[in-house]
Amino acid sequence: MSRKIAAHYALIDGRLERNTIVEVDDERRIVRIEQCSDIDNRAGVEFYPGILIPGMVNAHCHLELSYLKGAIAEGTGFAGFARAIGSVRGNYRDEERITAAAKADATMWEEGVEAVLDIANDELVMGVKERSHIRYKSLFEIFGLTTTAINKHLAMAERHPHSSITPHSTYSLQDQVFKEACAANDSVISIHLLESDDEGNLYNKRGSLAEWYARMGWECDFLHYGTPARRIVESIVNDRRVVVVHGCKATAEDVARLDNHFKTAVSWVLCPESNRYISGIKPPVEVLRKAGAQIAIGSDSLSSARTLSLIDNLRQIDDIPLEELLGWATIGGAKALGMEDTIGSISVGKCPGLVIIEGADLHTMRLTEESHARRLL
Repeated sequence: MSRKIAAHYALIDGRLERNTIVEVDDERRIVRIEQCSDIDNRAGVEFYPGILIPGMVNAHCHLELSYLKGAIAEGTGFAGFARAIGSVRGNYRDEERITAAAKADATMWEEGVEAVLDIANDELVMGVKERSHIRYKSLFEIFGLTTTAINKHLAMAERHPHSSITPHSTYSLQDQVFKEACAANDSVISIHLLESDDEGNLYNKRGSLAEWYARMGWECDFLHYGTPARRIVESIVNDRRVVVVHGCKATAEDVARLDNHFKTAVSWVLCPESNRYISGIKPPVEVLRKAGAQIAIGSDSLSSARTLSLIDNLRQIDDIPLEELLGWATIGGAKALGMEDTIGSISVGKCPGLVIIEGADLHTMRLTEESHARRLL
């Protein structure tokens, strides 16, 4: 039996429209979108106060790190966070890790997340994802300046559906391994990029990352590229789908370099809450908008955020039209994952799920501290 759902506003084709009824069948497929000026008089219509949107897409998450919620202090800075996470990861039992991941997964689903591009280091919580209502794409992340092979990560990916491998970043892998990891991925390559000045400074042999590596006796064989963005375009063939995460210190030149190289538009995934938690740096929203970049939203992990809520992340981005923000969390994320044909928008034939945003200010069309998302189907 079909359901007919309406709200004060609905996100249709990137616009917040009034007087819209969305009809879905038993398989959650949208079968009809109707403009109607007398919704109150239509029988069988479920009306919800708020904004109706398709299920959201979390384009960057580390579900397996959910057990580290509150374990790392805020404001440690980029290099400090990297050192801290390495020191606490071994302090928890497998059961604690699995339970925390299952709880975080259930919360994301209830809050309207339809799909996730998730980063994994091992297989412990893969069962949680494979049993989930959420559609996961998992990337086994390779990092470590002393790492010399990708075979272990390839084997993990081959044991699980919708999985591949990816390099962690442009600062944590030597040249050959970085290139091998990218070449072996024919799905989505996700790379942490320019989260702070430390990454760019490393290529000039200065800054806290360079100092840390020197203390550890680690040498980098990739600094000749000059910049992280140049390393990416000279290391990855242009027909790959690439997602870059954070980008807080990206410049217009970096954006242009990447977009001019790849055939499919690069997705820039912003994680405002994680940036606030670690360093207080804000994502480069205006740089990306001015460049016409494709933007998506991620939550990062509970080791570096108070919550995985995408609404909370959107709320931290100032002075952007609400319909544009909601587009980043829906169709923008679907494009990042290569799933825009099936999810990400309220369109006939798609099965995106439907979510109601409650608590928004419908006069100014802004999210408030009370705003939250709730799954309808």
